Amino acid sequence: MSERTGMLLVVSGPSGSGKTTLCRRLTELGEARYSISCTTRQPRGEELNGRDYHFLTRDEFEQRIAAGDFLEYAEVHGNLYGSLKSDALAHLSAGVDVVMDIDVQGAAQVRDCEDPNIRRAFVDLFVMPPSEKELYGRLSGRGTDSADVIALRMTNALEEMSHWREYGHLMLSSTKEEDYKRLWALVVAERMNVARIL
Repeated sequence: MSERTGMLLVVSGPSGSGKTTLCRRLTELGEARYSISCTTRQPRGEELNGRDYHFLTRDEFEQRIAAGDFLEYAEVHGNLYGSLKSDALAHLSAGVDVVMDIDVQGAAQVRDCEDPNIRRAFVDLFVMPPSEKELYGRLSGRGTDSADVIALRMTNALEEMSHWREYGHLMLSSTKEEDYKRLWALVVAERMNVARIL
């Protein structure tokens, strides 16, 4: 009874909420795997096919869309990005947890997936900034963006935050340590979910 299938942990939240840091920490500690995304953009720097991304041509990507191969996909700045269902399922069937750091549109696509193995594995979490003032501070504190860019990010963040009720779990962000403790508590609880015990 100790064996289980993996969970598919989908984490969303606006830029500046801390979601990427949480997901990265979970994977760096060996508690979950990131699914490797596909993209039609060209590799940058030392990026390697199969390690950083699966680099596809637009035709290849569109063929895989038509075949229903993606859990979620979107076009961003003229390039297509998506997460392969087969990558996630390979880890999940081996009892390995998979984490996806994706926006609300991508999360909605995964949530709507009809594959019974994805549905059994699915857990979603929305990371909410503690306040608009704190979010603005986090976004402007990076010191790399103009006032116009920060204003646009705030507008996008507020729109994304309006979707929190679509999620099964909500975390009001606090400190990095407190946030990770809460994320870890969710992971531990979901690992005991009898639906995933073999």
